[in-house]
Amino acid sequence: MNNLIKRILSSIILLPLAFFFIIQGSFMLIFFTFTCFLISGYEWHMMTKKKSYKIYGFIFLMVSFYAFYELSVEVFGVFFVILICASTDVGGYIFGKIFKGPKLTKISPNKTYAGMIGGYFLSLVVLIITTNFVDSTEISMQLFLISILISTISQVGDIIVSYFKRLSKIKDTGKILPGHGGLLDRIDGMIFAFPIYYLFSLTNYLNT
Repeated sequence: MNNLIKRILSSIILLPLAFFFIIQGSFMLIFFTFTCFLISGYEWHMMTKKKSYKIYGFIFLMVSFYAFYELSVEVFGVFFVILICASTDVGGYIFGKIFKGPKLTKISPNKTYAGMIGGYFLSLVVLIITTNFVDSTEISMQLFLISILISTISQVGDIIVSYFKRLSKIKDTGKILPGHGGLLDRIDGMIFAFPIYYLFSLTNYLNT
């Protein structure tokens, strides 16, 4: 329970802080993006052993943070991805702790099917609340499907980072965030979700 409280408190602090830099735009946004990239890159460097993993990881982080920066221009896109990923993480943690049940994968023993369902559930609840708050309209099928996709990618990204942590025999990527460990522990799902959502934003799918 203490860990859950830490997660919620850190989210309450970090999400408004991230949104502040995004809304400010210009230099503040560049500073925020570059700082997060440096911290994530450092944590990845310290976590991985193989040189090839380090190189591919850095390249992927560059692509991910570029997508984040581009999405920040329209604001809604980056807000949407952050909210879905954050709610997926919290929902998965709460449902996993309460209902427990069968393990989802051996890579991350704490991941359960109940947690996976909880992640989808809370992300959809947040989507409904946010959509009604913003424009009081019904959720389109496109937005619903994208939210499911982003939630899925977020959970897959979490497992992928857990895999590399398992290879390195460490629990967290760092210690910078209470209740989460390192920055990568907090944004592991987001760094995979941003590029995917950005690709969709380049098509007409999100506007149909």
